[in-house]
Amino acid sequence: MDFRRKKRAPVEIGLIPMIDVLLVLLFFFMVATTFRHHTDLKINLPEASGEDIEQSAKAINLFIDAQGKYAIAGEDGKPQALAEQNLESLKNALAGFSADTKQLPFIISADGKTPHQAVVSALDVANQLGFHHVTFAINPPEQ
Repeated sequence: MDFRRKKRAPVEIGLIPMIDVLLVLLFFFMVATTFRHHTDLKINLPEASGEDIEQSAKAINLFIDAQGKYAIAGEDGKPQALAEQNLESLKNALAGFSADTKQLPFIISADGKTPHQAVVSALDVANQLGFHHVTFAINPPEQ
C-alpha cells in the first residue's frame, strides 16, 4: 500500500479559452441587440393649407400617436411617453410645468388617424390647466 500523495499538476487559468468565450458572448449580444430609438414616435400629421405662423423657440409639445397614446416633449425636445396612458397622468405631467410656461404655445402633434376623443380630451386637460395658446401641427399639402 502506497499512501504517499501524488503530485498534482499546478492549476492554471487558461486565458485563450476565456477570451474565446468572451468574444462569443460579445458577438451574441451585438447580434441580439436591436438598434432602434424607443423615443421616436411615428406620427403622420394631417395636411391642411393655411398661413404659416412664427414658431417660438420654446413651446410645450404634446404628441398623440395613431392609437391615442400621449407623449410630452421634455427639455431636450424629445418626446417621452407617459408611464400610464390616461387623462390623470396627462394632467399630472402637464401640471408639472410652471405658471410662466402656460403663456407659451401649446402644440398638439396628432397623427392623422388619431381618435378624435384623444385630441378632444387633450384639449380639455390643457384648458383645465390654463393653457390658452393651443396650436395644431400640420404638414402643408403637396402641390
